[in-house]
Amino acid sequence: MLYPADMQSPDTVRLSLCTKFGGCASKVGAPDLARVLAGVRFPTDPKLLVGLATSDDAGVYQLTRDLAIVQTVDFFTPIVDDPFDFGRIAATNALSDVYAMGGTPITALNIAAFPIDTLDPEILRRILEGGVAVAVAAGVVILGGHTVKDEEPKYGMAVTGTIHPGKIVTNAGARPGDHLLLTKPVGAGILTTARRRDGIPESDLAPAIAEMTRLNAAARDAMLAHNAHAATDVTGFGLLGHAAEMARASHVGIEIDSISVPLFPRVLELIDLDFVPSGTEGNLTYHSEFTSYADHVVGALRVALSDAMTSGGLLIAAEPHDIRKMYMELEKTHTCAVIGRVTEDGDGTISVL
Repeated sequence: MLYPADMQSPDTVRLSLCTKFGGCASKVGAPDLARVLAGVRFPTDPKLLVGLATSDDAGVYQLTRDLAIVQTVDFFTPIVDDPFDFGRIAATNALSDVYAMGGTPITALNIAAFPIDTLDPEILRRILEGGVAVAVAAGVVILGGHTVKDEEPKYGMAVTGTIHPGKIVTNAGARPGDHLLLTKPVGAGILTTARRRDGIPESDLAPAIAEMTRLNAAARDAMLAHNAHAATDVTGFGLLGHAAEMARASHVGIEIDSISVPLFPRVLELIDLDFVPSGTEGNLTYHSEFTSYADHVVGALRVALSDAMTSGGLLIAAEPHDIRKMYMELEKTHTCAVIGRVTEDGDGTISVL
């Protein structure tokens, strides 16, 4: 039991304390997942346009000459205390995988696990209502879902979208000379961990919740309008982990300008106070295998670049003039920044400058 018996009602429960790991920090780490998948032989099909090979955000399967479906699934444990906000964050995160491929989400299925004998069912209803609110905003129809009993609450969605087979944006198309645009700040995992450990008040989470519930639809529109070569969304493996997946899939290197990476307020301060989730610590260890850091990139900033994010922004690669157009289009309403470039050096290596 991870929570006291009297913390049952929607008005008193701190949902983030009902789990051992929160949000995308609850994901199985990239090295462990790679070892597991290496032993599995998945079926192939000529209509499978994007599968497991490049660690992309979603799969793409061609139906007709002009139509393909984009499919993904994502669910996790609570990262915030308010059930409605948790539902919104989880749904936004699940839809993001379709946007990252350039697709349009159209339907979703709820996936939920809940300690129905311990927590008030009203909490689950509020979680689902949060998911509905995001689906309505995105024009997505929820077809149904599946719910099981569990000691820890979990929620997410399996999402289906559509895309033209000739307009897919994968993480495998980055080219030397491309610049990189990031469309949300990093460090939400640090903030939510600090809140779970009572290191910050609930009000300090507001900027992160606002970003984690903001759909990546506008970023998708911008990258399609301005010739994106590659894209991925930044979630549980951190900025450096997802950048490395893009670099490996594209057979290039990537340079990150650490000063240009947008951070949520207080992130570096909270890292120095040791409010670091275990998922971020695991990322940092793994990222050191393929990342080199300039001497002035201090320890706290290294941690932030590896933070296990939930519902982060898109990392987009394109020619410099196209990246500038995307930036000019998004910066009026988004926190976004040009944070680096693609190089010929290395095959999946990251340099933090």
